[in-house]
Amino acid sequence: MSSLASAPFGVYVHIPFCRSKCDYCAFATWTDRHHLSAPYLDAVTAEIRRAVDAGMPAATSIFVGGGTPSMVDPAHLMSVLAAIPTVDGGAGVEVTIESNPDDITPALLDTYLAGSVNRISLGVQSAVPHVLASLGRTHTRTNVDRSVAAIRDAGFASFNIDLIYGAAGESLDDWAETVRTVVALEPPHVSAYALTIEAGTPLAADTARHPDDDDQADKYELVDELFSAAGLRNYEISNWAAPGHECRHNLLYWRQHDYRGFGCAAHSHDAGRRWWNVRTPDRYIELVEQGSSTEAAGETLDAATRRFERLELQLRMRDGVPLDVLDGDLLPGLVERHHDRWTLTRSGRLMANEISLRLK
Repeated sequence: MSSLASAPFGVYVHIPFCRSKCDYCAFATWTDRHHLSAPYLDAVTAEIRRAVDAGMPAATSIFVGGGTPSMVDPAHLMSVLAAIPTVDGGAGVEVTIESNPDDITPALLDTYLAGSVNRISLGVQSAVPHVLASLGRTHTRTNVDRSVAAIRDAGFASFNIDLIYGAAGESLDDWAETVRTVVALEPPHVSAYALTIEAGTPLAADTARHPDDDDQADKYELVDELFSAAGLRNYEISNWAAPGHECRHNLLYWRQHDYRGFGCAAHSHDAGRRWWNVRTPDRYIELVEQGSSTEAAGETLDAATRRFERLELQLRMRDGVPLDVLDGDLLPGLVERHHDRWTLTRSGRLMANEISLRLK
């Protein structure tokens, strides 16, 4: 096997099953197809083995997302992960599973650890009951506390808490309560995303519940201030981590390395070519069983587009962009110079999309 010093290569596994569908979610997830769970996991395993036989590189990171991966049979899911070749026999490879606080038990975590999972991403979203209800989430703050304690007791190397701000009815005080609650849990990594409107979702059709840009800007400034004070450094616009706990799998995406996605709707990237699988689990299973390609469509980026995308992603990260690709002197208060790079200030992060239009 190649070593971790080689080029990063990621593997993503998509689990499309959920107990309920949040009305802001546009991901490929279903609440009425749990009966497909076992054949679906078998199909993902078969697709992985086909890719390995075709020469897929060994993974330096693995991420299992969804959907709700923690609701499928954990032993079966671990057998899927066992089919993925990893560098150095898995030593030092980051393996993350997204989990619902309601699903976390010591037995589940023990199964994950035995299957080489070493990082949990916990979907918390908010600590305020009426905000959780607005988001369609069913867990309680007590379950979050219990889950974090269980993750620590089990001995996981790292974990992430996922948050969303800007839901209807969420005041700045509500958001402050959520952030302070999370800070008290002392997580090594937090992701905090502004609620976005996705076409075709129930939220998109309910304009009275759409988030307000100024409100979300105030909430971003608050979360950055409190997480920074707690020793969590912002290393990408929506992500904060204690030193050494940055998500290596996400960094792989942001640095345009190659990755392979398995499961319905999963995306892959290879040297500028991107493609994605068919969207429904039923069709995905059928194609795998037939020995047919699961690819739905794809695109190949030309050199100029790929370069611009790389700079856009670099701009979002703590290291920023080279001096010669941005007239930073024309953006006072929005960017600052660090040696040979321009990096976004907190105010600049709020205008990252507009600033990216000035990249050259």
